[in-house]
Order: sequence, then C-alpha cells, then structure tokens
Amino acid sequence: MTVFQGGRGDPECSRHAVLYDEVAMEDRDMFRLEAFSDAVFAIAITLLVLEIKVPSLSPAASNAELWEALGDLWPSFIAYVASFLAILITWVNHHELVHLVHHSGRVFMFANGALLLFVVFLPFPTAVLAHYLNQSAANVAAALYCGTWTLLNVCFNVVLHAALKSEAILIYQHDHPVIKNIRRAYLLALPVYFIATLLALLNAMTGLLVCFGVWILWAVLRYRA
Repeated sequence: MTVFQGGRGDPECSRHAVLYDEVAMEDRDMFRLEAFSDAVFAIAITLLVLEIKVPSLSPAASNAELWEALGDLWPSFIAYVASFLAILITWVNHHELVHLVHHSGRVFMFANGALLLFVVFLPFPTAVLAHYLNQSAANVAAALYCGTWTLLNVCFNVVLHAALKSEAILIYQHDHPVIKNIRRAYLLALPVYFIATLLALLNAMTGLLVCFGVWILWAVLRYRA
C-alpha cells in the first residue's frame, strides 16, 4: 500500500492522493471488464460439449453397436475440438489485447460487449456444423460457421479501433510496430474469413480449412515488443 507523506492541507499530498485514486479506479475498471469477458468465454467454451449427445441404444445393445454409435458422432467430436481450440486462441488474443489498454472508456466497453455477443453465440453454429457436416447441407452449415467467425473478426477490429480513438488508452503509441502488426493482422483476417465463407458455400471442407489457417495466424500473433 502506498503511503503519502505530508499534512492534511499539503497540496502535493492531495494531488498524489487524487492520482492514486484515479489509477486504482482505472485498474478496477479493467479488472471488472476482463473478469466479465473471461466469464463469457468460459461459458461459451463449456457449452460446446453439450452438443455431443450420448448415443441412445436399447439395453440389449452390444459393445460393437455402442462403438459404431460413438463412431457416428465423429462430426460432433471434430466440431467440438475445432471450436474449443478456436475459442481458446480467441481468448488468448482478447487477453493480450486487453492488457494493452490502460483504462476502459464507454465506447471500448460497448465494442467489447459486441465481441462477446458473437463469442457466446459460437456454440450454435458449432452444433449446426456438427449435425450437418456429413450431410448434403454441409456447405450451408460450414458457411454459417465461417460467417460467424467473420463477424467475430469484425468485432475485434472495432474493439481495436475503439482503443485507438484515445491516445492515452493504449500503452503503445499508434505508430508503434506492435500496434501496426496487430492492426495488419486483424485487417488481413477479415477478407480471408469472408473468402472462407464464400468457399464454404461451394465446398464445406475448403472453407473450414481456410478458417483453420487464420486461427494459426492468430495463435502466433505477438502483442509485446
């Protein structure tokens, strides 16, 4: 705990006390924003497993029949693992981005809320993809999935833009190489996600593979000098 020396009427002491209170409030605001965001990510990543349903077999079903039923769930397992890893990568990037911010203004908080809207929505396109991946409607299911990630990337760009609107909100200046690299990566991912969505309408696996490629880019994106 910081102790300020000086009498009750000391102007220097009063100034330091005000600054200390402002810094403490900013830290508390950022802690609340990050804690709320982490809770939303945790809920979204937990909901993924609910899509994997236990096979419904008769009491007389054999071991072989259960193995076969579990094997039929392969689209659910693939969708679950892919979305789990993707949300994990997204959470890491969100965590790193928030740690670049000194304090959260209203615009930044609303932009962050829009991002969380699509994070918590992700289990739905994941469930649709798992259900239709091995059916004739796989292309539409994959396009919905890729399209959701496109909108999520739009939100990341909006959050970064909201942070850049105030010079004091970031720990780096706008022209710092780290900020330039982040902006470039966010903007580059946007058309790639859009192309992935269009490709998914033609071929589900092609669109999904393009999405996976973007996730690799985000997994190695650096937020520190």
